[in-house]
Amino acid sequence: MKLKPEMPVNDNLDSHGRFVSHLTRGTFAVVLAGGRGSRLMQLTDWRAKPAVPFGGKFRIIDFTLSNCVNSGIRRIGVATQYKAQSLIHHLQRGWSFLDGRFGEFIDLMPAQQQIAESWYQGTADAVFQNLGVIRRRQPEYVLILSGDHIYKMDYGQMLAQHAQAGADMTVACMDVPIEEATAFGVVGVDEQQRITSFVEKPQNPPPMPGRPDRALASMGIYVFNAEFLYEQLIRDADDPQSSHDFGKDIIPHIVARRHNLSAHNFADSCVGLSAGETPYWRDVGTIDAYWDANIELTKVTPELNMYDQDWPIWTHQEQLPPAKFVFDDDGRRGMAIDSLVSGGDVISGASVKRSLLFSSVHVHSFATIEDSVILPKVDIGRGACLRRVVIDKECRIPAGMKIGFDPVEDAKRFHVSAKGVTLVTPEMLGQRIHHIR
Repeated sequence: MKLKPEMPVNDNLDSHGRFVSHLTRGTFAVVLAGGRGSRLMQLTDWRAKPAVPFGGKFRIIDFTLSNCVNSGIRRIGVATQYKAQSLIHHLQRGWSFLDGRFGEFIDLMPAQQQIAESWYQGTADAVFQNLGVIRRRQPEYVLILSGDHIYKMDYGQMLAQHAQAGADMTVACMDVPIEEATAFGVVGVDEQQRITSFVEKPQNPPPMPGRPDRALASMGIYVFNAEFLYEQLIRDADDPQSSHDFGKDIIPHIVARRHNLSAHNFADSCVGLSAGETPYWRDVGTIDAYWDANIELTKVTPELNMYDQDWPIWTHQEQLPPAKFVFDDDGRRGMAIDSLVSGGDVISGASVKRSLLFSSVHVHSFATIEDSVILPKVDIGRGACLRRVVIDKECRIPAGMKIGFDPVEDAKRFHVSAKGVTLVTPEMLGQRIHHIR
């Protein structure tokens, strides 16, 4: 149930009706951003999954961080591990606007063997190894987030529910068809949304009360009372049988001991959700899912609204000239149809259809691009033809090259996904890139 403004716990709404109050100001957010994302194949050879570009100008982590800032949570720690240089570089350039003089900051939390001679062993261990950092901030609540999903959520709604329920911990959940719930951690609840069970990827998921065809899937978003979190992390760290993971170890342990745990339905805090719509949440963890989520943005009315000025997605903004389209001759017309084209792009006598182009892409004359995702600083040679491809940053596509038309030939040089999307990186083209990606 979405909380109403007249409820006393949220008496400090801002002009947009958000819960910017002592709840959000007293919260420290930990964004877990250390994962490789190996199912994205060579797209994560040089960057962690949260640093992968998305949506024409953003990085995946920008959506989680923007949710924090827009919700009024501006004390944030980002736990990094796998090939973090690109991610760190992006955070330094794009997120330095938070002002430490007002208690706003992003703390980088790299895996540095602070507790023992090991890197982060699991999601819970990543937080445990940074307990000293968190405790120094003296938060009342700790919000645990993943940095590798695309969604827009007002965390203030979840915090308000948590406080009003007097819960020790609250888990954000999605309402999913029960046949799809086997891929998630599934929460069982009673009529008051108190959690009664938690099962990781169950064969027979427990249904929602009164809805036998639906289940509540955990989103990996947790609110803890700070002291309760410290107790659980210390206990778990001392357990040699634990894998030190929130979903596999922490939550099942506290559910079994009947602590006061609450479930928060994402539909109550999904930003911009209209009646009857399904909340937007995407895990772009495979090449097919990544391609599909980006291409979906080229629709006339995409499910993800990136034009919402009340809930902007913040990121690093390069100073680039406007996109440019040149030549208007038959067979050599610079044009883009049903596409997103970014600053610094030059479409020179070429055709772009149903595609998403990141910044500083140059498409030369007589080239055609269809149903493709082109990352920044790509040069597409004269007469090249691309269809259903993902082209990584700084690739130089030779003149006349065709990709996406013959999967057997493509597979000899590139990665072809199960659904026929072709991934191309500079290394596959025999090109060396020495810049941070």
